[in-house]
This record gives sequence, structure tokens and C-alpha cells, in this order.
Amino acid sequence: MRNILSKFYHFAGTWTGTIIIVLFLIFFVAQSFVIPSGSMKNTLLIGDFLFAKKYSYGIPTPHLPWLEIPVVPDFNDNGHLIEGSRPKRGDIVIFRKPDAPKVHFVKRCVAVGGDEIIYGDKKLLIHFHEGDQYIQKNYASKKIVRLLGKLWVQNPYKDTFPGIHYMNTKRLTSFEQLIVMYPDIDMKPLLLEEFDSKISDMDGGINAFYKKVEPDHFYMIGDNRDNSNDSRFWGSVPYKYIVGKPWAIYFSIEHRSYDYVLNGADSQRNGSDIDALQRVCKKIDIYSNECKTLWDKERFRIRWNRIGNIIDTMQYEEPSL
Repeated sequence: MRNILSKFYHFAGTWTGTIIIVLFLIFFVAQSFVIPSGSMKNTLLIGDFLFAKKYSYGIPTPHLPWLEIPVVPDFNDNGHLIEGSRPKRGDIVIFRKPDAPKVHFVKRCVAVGGDEIIYGDKKLLIHFHEGDQYIQKNYASKKIVRLLGKLWVQNPYKDTFPGIHYMNTKRLTSFEQLIVMYPDIDMKPLLLEEFDSKISDMDGGINAFYKKVEPDHFYMIGDNRDNSNDSRFWGSVPYKYIVGKPWAIYFSIEHRSYDYVLNGADSQRNGSDIDALQRVCKKIDIYSNECKTLWDKERFRIRWNRIGNIIDTMQYEEPSL
């Protein structure tokens, strides 16, 4: 045994051994990711560097880092060498975007196969496929409403995960974005008279969008509900594109420019981050040069309070920004 360990030690010390070991870890155990957008704010922030567990939902088919080229064929036609458990409702999941598989996204799973979703202005309602009795048993009556002849849970995750929010900025809300982008979205418009939501004059009047999740698919939505490019726009995520689960933040830095924070990278999707400017500038006009100067001092600040946080624990706490 000692001889085997000695040989492995010497092998690991070579360039070949180091590369093989690192690739093994990336392929099957853990991989590093950085949060590039604000879609999961306030749970995960732009500039959070995190490790992800690659084995949480089975072992995904390995891809070469950065190039995203598959190392082996997809033998099981499900994107995984070894099939595993599926994402659960409420899980934060790393996955490949279905229409651009080389791009990794991080969102929260809000619904699984068979669940039905109604989305309105700042409202997410879910009818879980287990049925009305399951809903009555597991949710308080104040969160339950009856629509379309069945029970729905209103905003089922908002009380559990404090980072979930709707950010009021000068940009369009997610509901308004869905209206603007229809019919090139994955949800169907509805007008529900008993549903308390803003009414748009599109198609003679709508106040909601509907979706039923396909079998073995998962509906992913960002915690920053008004500033997230997610399943509401391009659909559910099949199991074959599920990669893993975020584990821990190992580094975090604020690196955005004042202009990026004020205006965002995209006027419709990413939005601005006005509340970040308000936090730093306080009562000072966020459009002033004085505020810009204060933000420039904030830029490249290391967020020491986030480093080392385990995401499965941190997501239940009040966000630290």
C-alpha cells in the first residue's frame, strides 16, 4: 500500500499527473464558476466566484473546460455518464442553456415536471403536480388561491429564501418584458378575472402567463425576478442539461463600473443596479458626479463577508451585499 501511495505521489508531482488529476476533479467532482450577471441577486452577486458540485444530480458528460467540447459521446442520451437524482424545487442549479449548450446559467428551480405555473405582475403561482391535498397539507391557507378549478400557491419560495425579490427600477418588469416579447416566449397569455394582477391590453386583455412543465424538465427562474433571462422566456430545462449544484463561495469582488451599475449591459434583460448605488451613495443623487466618485472607491472591493459561505446555508439568511 505504501508503495502504491509513493508512486501516486511522484506521479501527481509531474506535469502529466497534475493535469490528469485537475481534469478528473473538474470532470467528476467540482468546478469553478463566476457569477457574470445579476439574475440571482441578492442570493448570488456579480463577482461571486464559487465551486460547484458536479455529482449532485448524477455525473454529467465531461466537457473540456473553456472549450466546452465533449470528451466522450453522450452514451445514455441524457447528458450524463451516470444518471442521478433530479433537481428539487427550491434548489439553486447550474445548467446549460438549452438553446446555447456551451453557456452555463445559475438559477433556482421553481417547478418540476407536471407542475403548472401562472405568472403575473410580481406574482408567481404554482400548482404542484401532487395535487390539491398536497398543497393544503404543506402550505398555509393565506398563500393558497383557487384558479381554473384547482389550488395554487402564491410565491411559494419568497418567504423561505430572503434573496428573492422584484426590483423596481426604470427598466421594464419581467411581466412587461414577457408582453413585449410575446409570442417569442415559452408561456401562454391568459386573462383570469379572479386573478389580482395588472391587466395589459395585449390580445384584448391579459393579466397572466401560463406554463405546464414537461416530464423530466425543470423550470428555472432567477431570484432577481425582474432582471433575469430564464425559463419564462426560453422554456424548461431538460435533465440532460443539468450540470450540478453551487457549493461554496471562495472569492467575491465588486468589479463593475459606475456606468454598468447605473445603466446595465442590456436595457431589457440585465437592467440597472440602482439599489447598489443607493446603498453606497445614500442620500446623494445617484446620477451625480459625487455618487460616481463614491462608487469608484467601492469598485474592486473584496467582499470578505461572503468568502467561505456555504450556499446551501447562506440562501436562507438575510443577504449580505
